[in-house]
Amino acid sequence: MTHRAGFSLSALTAIGLILGAGFFTPSPVLADAGAYLAARQATMDRSFRDLVSYATRSLASDPQNPVLLESVISGQISMGNFDQIKGYASVLRDLEPGNQIAAMGNLTLMARDEDYDGVIAALDEGQSISTVVDGMVHAWAFVGKGDMSSALTLFDSTVDAGQGFEFFGPYNKALALALVGDYEGALDTLTSVGQPATRSSAIAQAQMLSQLERNDEALTLINDSFGATPDAEIEALKATLSAGESVPFTVVRSARDGMADVFFAVASALDGGLDDGYTLLYARIAQALRPDEANYALFSAALLERLDNYDLATTAFDAIAVDDPAYPMATLGRAEALRAAGKDDAELEVLRQLTKSHPELDDGHIALGDALRRHERYAEAAEAYTAAIDLNQPPSRAQWPLYFTRGIAYEREGVWDKAEADLRQALALEPDQPQVLNYLGYSFLEMKTNLDEAMGMIRKASAARPNDGYITDSLAWGLYLLGRYDEAVKPMERAAALMPVDAVVNDHLGDVYWAVGREREARFQWERALSFDPEDDEANRIRRKLEVGLDRVLVEEGLAPTRPLDDG
Repeated sequence: MTHRAGFSLSALTAIGLILGAGFFTPSPVLADAGAYLAARQATMDRSFRDLVSYATRSLASDPQNPVLLESVISGQISMGNFDQIKGYASVLRDLEPGNQIAAMGNLTLMARDEDYDGVIAALDEGQSISTVVDGMVHAWAFVGKGDMSSALTLFDSTVDAGQGFEFFGPYNKALALALVGDYEGALDTLTSVGQPATRSSAIAQAQMLSQLERNDEALTLINDSFGATPDAEIEALKATLSAGESVPFTVVRSARDGMADVFFAVASALDGGLDDGYTLLYARIAQALRPDEANYALFSAALLERLDNYDLATTAFDAIAVDDPAYPMATLGRAEALRAAGKDDAELEVLRQLTKSHPELDDGHIALGDALRRHERYAEAAEAYTAAIDLNQPPSRAQWPLYFTRGIAYEREGVWDKAEADLRQALALEPDQPQVLNYLGYSFLEMKTNLDEAMGMIRKASAARPNDGYITDSLAWGLYLLGRYDEAVKPMERAAALMPVDAVVNDHLGDVYWAVGREREARFQWERALSFDPEDDEANRIRRKLEVGLDRVLVEEGLAPTRPLDDG
């Protein structure tokens, strides 16, 4: 998932310079060299628990090492453990008053406790995260104290910051004005500088308009911003606006929320532009300041998945309440994280529970079907797909993948009549769909039935996707099965060029070479196919071909050889 709230992509380079992004480089001058080396490896592996453990151990022999203090603080922030950082952040601040990681820790703890005097004092003393972040957090602290005059002055001071930040001050100023009930002033501020179209700014404007009893304008804005297929949160907003009800302003509900939005905006802008581990620090701070905001949890979880921290990602997804509109999305993300962590049974259980708690959600049934199909539990997968299909009656063009995937499940289960019906229904909904044409055509070839129709389907699929290795393989294999061996050579060679490490394609190319008398090349391709770990049955068949040749294997299987056997 990618979020872009609060910053423009064009500002990414400037952001990197202003924020001073980057991780520390550990110093080798430590008494506990083993723990130091382990901490360094944990940093490279993005193993935050190990990083904290080994860095803490090293601190026992070098308690005032700034690098190790940064390690512990950044590792704990990455895990969302803010209660564990206070002492370390204080020590690091005393050692290096301008240290960015120390400021992240100290300012977050004070903001979380709504100690706005402490935030202001810390910033005045020189603690700093970055120029822009410092200014916005400073301003929101004044909002928290009720000093709007000082807050507005600070928000306005970022207008001249340049480097892509011209809108950041006005955007936060507008949120602050709306927080204190000045919706007219907030809207004027937003529109005066040409705010970029972001999710949060669109929702904020819609809520402001609704508070001014301008629901029609708000609904138009939402429709223009999110199109015809919005997510659950936007659907709920549209329903309230359409009913003529007043939508409360909730983009920020307090000064602490405003600070959280600042950190989330920074994280969103950094996403994809700088190291994910660095971006995660800002996302986790936003989450700590506003733990009930689903978008923050979803973003943290997505970053953790990219960093291969699947257990932490699962925990982040778990933070989203069942009654939150984002809960289904979070549950699907949690299931994906469990799958990536190799916890297949847990993945299936999570998806089963989702289909029970949200039976009306077709994505839940589809995800369950896909998971079951990956585990070759085809009958159960077909049942899950059927539940999704039943929710979409009569079917529209958008449902063709549902019939396609259920058709695959039926075909793998050996229920061909149902499989063929679903594959043909997929084509009825999406005529000439190459994947479906190829799958149905290849299935006919394997069953040696409807051969003319099969080749027609595969040729049509190949014309639509000439660079698809699977489809090219189907075309060549169809020619081979029809005994048109010479014609099969070029497309099969092309398939092997498109998919050079595919065991099946290389095996097929070997068969085609054998059929046209190129036995040495055939054996070479079969050896290549074996090197790419084919299924056990296929591997045994290839070894038998290497031993006695293709034609004798075909005879052993009760099939006609490609050439007369040499009994001598």
